[in-house]
Amino acid sequence: MKKITLGLLCILLLVFFSCAKKEDQPKQPPPPDITVVVTKAQEVPIYQEFVGQVYGFKDIAIRARVEGFLEGIHFEEGSRIEKGALLYTLESQPFEADVAAKMSRVAEAKTRLAKAKSDLDRIEPLAKEKAVSQSDLDAAVANYEASIESVKASQANLRAADIQLGYTKIYSPISGIIGKTNAKVGDFVGRSPNPVILNTVSRIDTVLVEFFITETQYLQIARRFISQPGAADHDGGKANLELILADGSLYGEKGQPQFIDRNVDPTTGAMLVQASFPNPQELLRPGQFAKVKAQVALVKEGILIPQRCVMELQGLYSVYVVGDGDKVQARKVKVGPTIKQFWLITEGLKPGEHIVYEGLQKVKDGIIVKPTLKEIESTDQESA
Repeated sequence: MKKITLGLLCILLLVFFSCAKKEDQPKQPPPPDITVVVTKAQEVPIYQEFVGQVYGFKDIAIRARVEGFLEGIHFEEGSRIEKGALLYTLESQPFEADVAAKMSRVAEAKTRLAKAKSDLDRIEPLAKEKAVSQSDLDAAVANYEASIESVKASQANLRAADIQLGYTKIYSPISGIIGKTNAKVGDFVGRSPNPVILNTVSRIDTVLVEFFITETQYLQIARRFISQPGAADHDGGKANLELILADGSLYGEKGQPQFIDRNVDPTTGAMLVQASFPNPQELLRPGQFAKVKAQVALVKEGILIPQRCVMELQGLYSVYVVGDGDKVQARKVKVGPTIKQFWLITEGLKPGEHIVYEGLQKVKDGIIVKPTLKEIESTDQESA
């Protein structure tokens, strides 16, 4: 009886300690729930912004070409004017007096010419009959020819005086918008060597925007156009440029590059680029600053991933990749420019890989996870 009791007691003790050990063992936590995105290759245009300044398609400075006191202003500042419209008048009395004096000299020269012609007509028959000497005839001919040249010279002086008189009225050379006048009635203008610029007339139905690129950027763009002759754009052979205005809005019209300057400025290492933009509503005015957005590259097989997927530590970038068996692997990557909320990955990832998107704080290298796929549209993005 004692043996049975002792055996039963041992069995109960073994069962008790076995259950206690099971209870002491910690339970394995379930795999953490995370969200992943799938990488895919696509064409990624790379844009860059350049600070530019707006100019009129034509900006014509209005100057006085003769000296004098300003007598009249015949336009409204800031208004639209037509080509040939009268803008300013200068005092004309000194120039009118000069024209009158030149006209008098023309009349005198013509009178001397008439007398010389009369003398020549009288002497020529006498010379044929040997009634006068050959020297008298030669003198009459010379006097006649000199009188002709004198008339021509006096007429030329009269035309010059008329031109100077015409300069006392200043007309608009183009149609456009005129600005604020820099001279008032009564001001003395036109004195050399620094005559006052009276005003500026700008044609702004089309505007020009000038900006600068670095020598490195020029080389990148030039090599791209050389290696890809059709890369200028996809609809007509010229690159479409966009304009971001001072308030951050995108201008509605696209522009075209006009020219790249012939040289790089050795003091700044920059090269001037000029582009033209249609301005049918005349929203743009000369002097405005704006950002020119231009496509500088096109990555054929680019991979974009959300910026929140990328971890950065001391200039090194990495991501968590979910591989076979839902196992997490930390992987170093190289990044390019940011494209809105995305990073362009230049090295380290291939299309079709799963990248941890949400739940980065739950994962580490080597653990098993429970991934959920998230669709994120990453096409047709623009550079930040």
